[in-house]
Order: sequence, then structure tokens, then C-alpha cells
Amino acid sequence: MSKLDLTVPARAEKSRSAILPLLRRLHFYIGLFIAPFIFIAALTGSLYVLTPQLEKALYAHQLYTSSRGPAEPLSAQIRTAQDFTGGHLRILAVRPAPAVGETSRIMFATADAGPSESMAVFVDPVTLEVRGMLKVYGTSGVLPLRTWLDYLHRSLLLGDVGRNYSELAASWLWVAAIGGVLLWATSRAPRRLQRGESQRGQQIRRHRHWHSTSGLILLLGLVFFSATGLTWSRWAGDNIASLRAHFGWLTPSVNTALPPQTTTPAQDAISEMPAAEAAHAEHRMTVMPVDPALAVKINASQFDRVVAAARAAGIDAARIEVRPAREINKAWTVSEIDRSWPTQVDSVAVDPHSFRVVDKVEFARFGLLAKLTRWGVDAHMGVLFGLLNQLLLATFGLGLCVMIVLGYRLWWLRRPQAGKGPHPADTLRYCWQQLTLSAKCVLLAIGLTLAISLPVMGVSLVILLLIDAAIWQRAVKAQG
Repeated sequence: MSKLDLTVPARAEKSRSAILPLLRRLHFYIGLFIAPFIFIAALTGSLYVLTPQLEKALYAHQLYTSSRGPAEPLSAQIRTAQDFTGGHLRILAVRPAPAVGETSRIMFATADAGPSESMAVFVDPVTLEVRGMLKVYGTSGVLPLRTWLDYLHRSLLLGDVGRNYSELAASWLWVAAIGGVLLWATSRAPRRLQRGESQRGQQIRRHRHWHSTSGLILLLGLVFFSATGLTWSRWAGDNIASLRAHFGWLTPSVNTALPPQTTTPAQDAISEMPAAEAAHAEHRMTVMPVDPALAVKINASQFDRVVAAARAAGIDAARIEVRPAREINKAWTVSEIDRSWPTQVDSVAVDPHSFRVVDKVEFARFGLLAKLTRWGVDAHMGVLFGLLNQLLLATFGLGLCVMIVLGYRLWWLRRPQAGKGPHPADTLRYCWQQLTLSAKCVLLAIGLTLAISLPVMGVSLVILLLIDAAIWQRAVKAQG
């Protein structure tokens, strides 16, 4: 056998023997420094998915009514809500009562509303009684309790700055999960207790077994949480959206552009004026053009005919949302919002003047990736399969919390004795030095790609490397 035949396997074995300690040390750092953020995200997410029924009970007066009989026209319900609010708020969206015994939501834009928030007036469709007014959030239309939990899960109630915490958790969760499985597969310890083994050793073996077993059981769920969570993140989410746009993987949306009109409502009014007044009005329009957003006037009666046009075009879900346009050259949208299984999210664009459907998007014609994205997001929120989805998510979330606690307990049992610092070999830097040049190049390329794609991961990785460098330097000095 030639010298080359002996060298190549030896180098491969050296890289393998150095990569595993490197992976083990990275897994340890993720568990020590990143796991608290993952724990909070898992716990708050579990609380969120377990509370729909609680929210329905808490706000039952606003959501439900005992009235039975024929419903009043949607326009009458909207006028009732407008009268209740004083008539000065802009209608953002309307959700007609989806079933007998439920209320309609007329949602208004308010000055103090945050992104995706609105003020909803709940109207009994039979008696036109106003059942209450609450802030609602997002497409799912969650009410104050779950809105608070959503903000807690997403940003720890700290706004955009706090969103970095959840992105940090999502960025590292899949690395910890897959890395842990690789460590388990390559360094499994015997499960039987050794004769004469100390109580501490037995505890370490037992905790390691349950920690790794939990990771194996939860693996697919953890990777799913990480991937879907990143789509909502601030920095990585933007990169994912750009990637989807580049390859044409975005979710289709209706085209709300209307053909240009030869005359505007303002010009129609001018044509009916006396000549002198018309000339003055035309001059004012030339000197001071009207903002299209301010020129839009919504009539409650339009909603009846827009919904009728949408129903005729095949929008047949019980739960729909009507959104009036803010510009005179834009169509209104009517969207199905039932994201349970089977998913009903078709939408149409309706001309609010001619009440003609100008565009339609059907979920059945979505591309596969767009469908998977829709289902993934809805499953992450616990709405795709109803109660089963909620219980499954809560099981994974709380299971992850238990696994993290077991990991910390394992670290505590294996902590160095008092007065003994870490060995230089217990650092990323030492493990890196043991790698071959080719292994270093591969890992460096992977690290740079991930750091650019997942910026929060990149920044946190630099921080971990600085901590590791300080530990290595301290250990070298201690070894003297």
C-alpha cells in the first residue's frame, strides 16, 4: 500500500475526530447562552396556541349573540358601527358574521393603532345592537389577550428591538437540534449502569439519556418551528422574502389596479357647474391636485353589492373580509380568511363603482411552495387542524422547555470542581486548530453563508467566538 493510501484516511479520521469536539462545544455554547431565549420562545408560543378557547370565553359578549332571525343588510350594520364611533374614523375592513349567533366586525383605523392593528366594533347582525369595541390584530383577528401573548412571544413586548430575541432563538434552534442528533449518533454511551458507578455518574447518564431522547422525538418539530419562525423574523425574514421573490415563490395576490377613467368624480361634478364656477374649480384642481387617498369616499351601501359580486364569483367561505381601497383607481378586495383544513383563502378584486370582478386568485392554483408556506404558517399558529394542531404544538413547545431544563441540569452535574478551570481543549479555538485545511475551508464557507443569510446568527456567533477566545486564553494561562 502506498504512502498516499495511508495519509488520506488518516487525514479524514483526524478531521472527523476534530469536528465532533467542535460540534460538541458549539452545542454546549448554544445550550448555555442561546437556550434561555429558545425556552422563552417555546413557553410563550405554547401559551399562545393554548388560549383560543380562553379568549372566546373571555370575550363571549362581543363575539356571540343569542339573537335569531333574518340578518339586517351589511350596510345597516356598518352604519350602526359608524354612528357608534362618531362617524369620523376610516373603515379599514369588515368581517360579516360567519354564522348564526356570531357578530359582525367593522374595523376602523385609529391614530394609536400599531402595525396590523385596528379597532373593531362588534355588531349583532339581527338586532343591530353594538356588543362592544376591542382592538384586534393581524389576519387572524386575535383580541387583546392573545395580541399581548403574540407580542410577548414575538418581541418580549419590546417592539422591533425585542424581535431580535425570537430571531436569535429561531436561527439557532435547528442547529442545536440537528447537532444534538449527530452527537448522539456518533457518541452513544451504553445505557446500562456500570457496576460501582457513582451516584453522580448515574445521574449524568440518566439525564443525558432523557435529554437526547427528547431531542430525537422532537427533532422534526424543532426544525419546523425554526424554519417557519424565521419567515416572520426581521432580518432573516427579509432575506427569505427576497429569495422567494427572486425565484417567483411568493404567494399570489389579486391585482387591484383599475383601468384609468376618462373623468373623475370631481370632474363630473365640475361639468354640472355654471361656467364661471367650473373655470374656478378647474383652476384649483390644476394648482392644488387632490390626493387620491383623500378623494376616496366610502358609502356603506357599496359593501352589500361588493360582497354580492364576490359571492357570485365563487367566494363561498363563511369567514370573509372586505377591504375598501384607499385610492380611487384601486379595487376593493374580498378575501376568504378560513385557514383551517381545508384551507379557504381565495380572494377577488371588485370595482366599487361598477361592481365587476376585475381579478381573482384561487388557492387551488397556488404553486406548491406557496401552498406549503401557507400551511406551514397556519400550522405554526395552531389554526390549520384546530384543537389537534394546538395540542401538538403545545406538546412540542413544552417538551422543548423540559429538554432545555434537562440540558441545564446535565451541565450542572458535569460542571468543573471548585478551583479547576477549563482545559484549553474545551474550546472552539483548540478544536479549530486540529482541523485540516480543507475542513477549515468548508466550515468557513458554511459559516459565512449562514451569517449572511441569518444576520442575527452571524452577530451572535461572533460574540460566542469572543467568549470562547477569552476562555481559551484564560485556560492557557492556567496551564502555565
